[in-house]
This record gives sequence, structure tokens and C-alpha cells, in this order.
Amino acid sequence: MKIAIFAGDGIGPEVIAQARRVLEALSLPGLTLFEGDVGAAAYRRHGHPLPPETLEMARAADAVLFGAVGDFSCDDLPRELRPEQAILGLRSELGLFANLRPVKIVPALIDASTLRPEVIEGVDLMVVRELTGGIYFGQPKGRVEADGEERGFNTMTYASSEVDRIAKVAFDLAKARRGQLCSVDKANVLDVSQLWRDRVDKMAPQYSGVDVSHMYVDNAAMQLVRNPKQFDVVVTT
Repeated sequence: MKIAIFAGDGIGPEVIAQARRVLEALSLPGLTLFEGDVGAAAYRRHGHPLPPETLEMARAADAVLFGAVGDFSCDDLPRELRPEQAILGLRSELGLFANLRPVKIVPALIDASTLRPEVIEGVDLMVVRELTGGIYFGQPKGRVEADGEERGFNTMTYASSEVDRIAKVAFDLAKARRGQLCSVDKANVLDVSQLWRDRVDKMAPQYSGVDVSHMYVDNAAMQLVRNPKQFDVVVTT
């Protein structure tokens, strides 16, 4: 197994150093670790946050261990050269469309939360977030002079195939867990969200053991704080 290690910026190198110690302590047969530059560190060394050699390294690996990217000193760079473009570039170039974010409460840390223990005790949910469509990658985007003032714009767009593939990931996870899927959108306002909701509903009959619900994103934000135990799998843009 080949693992590409991209420590990146900020806390990234510190965290990755400890993760590497764990990997090495496991003494897994056939494990090969190799390192590459991403983010601000890569920009300083190579003039780009995701240089070609790093991208090729990622393509040749079985897995990528990624630290973090971001550096305030790079905030004035053109957007395409900012550190964050490294992670967006990896997602796009490698087709990494599904972000799985597990939320599970560790009993020993309950008192560290600002929420009451009875609210968060036993929380175990999975957020499935779409990564390569939507407003981050939609075209057109940019800044222009129009009508005597500057305008900035980004386009949120999804194709049905993009919604279908992330929905399948979420449905499969829900079927393997507790059989509950909540799709979060803004379908009361956005056409793109209505497409999202329609595609999730169209796939639902294929998963007879999964109960599907929909929730507007503003309500979902409140419910995650008010009653997080109602959720099993959450899929969203």
C-alpha cells in the first residue's frame, strides 16, 4: 500500500508527524510512505499550492494523508494561487466527490461541550457532503465592473448525475446504519436545491429499508444543536 503524505500548513505538520508515527508503529507489510508539498508551503517552494509533482504523487497512491492548508500571509495572492486551492484541486482532479464526516460523542468529553449532557449523550451521526459540484466549482464565477460598480458572482449548479452519486453514498451508509437519511437543502428558494430534493426522492424507492426526510438548511442548523440524536445520516451540498 502506498500512502502519500501532504502535511501542508499551520497545524498540519504537527498533526501529520504524529499520524506518521502511528503508521510506522503498525509495521504494516508492504506499506510505503512518501511526502509531497501542498498549500502555502508548496507555493513558496514551487510557485503553486498544488504543483504537478504533488498531483502525480496523489494519483499514484492508494491513499492520501492530508494535514491542513491555509496561511494568512497568502491572502493577497490571486485566488488560483492561494493555499486552499490545493485541497479543491485534489478533490476535482481525483474525483473525490464524497466527504464523510462522522460525529460521535466520546463519553469522557461530554462535559467539554457547551451543550447539556442529556442533549449530546449517545449522538452518533454521519454527515455526507458533496465536494466537487455546487458553488465551489460552478461556472461562471469571478469579479467584474458593471453598471459603474464592481460585482462578484459564483454559480451554484448541479447535474442530476452529481446528485445521484452522492445520494447513493448516503443511502448505502444509511442502510448499513440505522436506516434513516435526512437530505438538507434550500428547496423553498433555490431551483438547484429542488433538483437535489427531486433526485433524492427518485432514488428512495431503491432503498426500501431507509426512511427519507428533507430539511431546510436553516432548520437543520438549529436541530443539530437542539436535538442531534434525531439524525443518523445527513446528506447535503
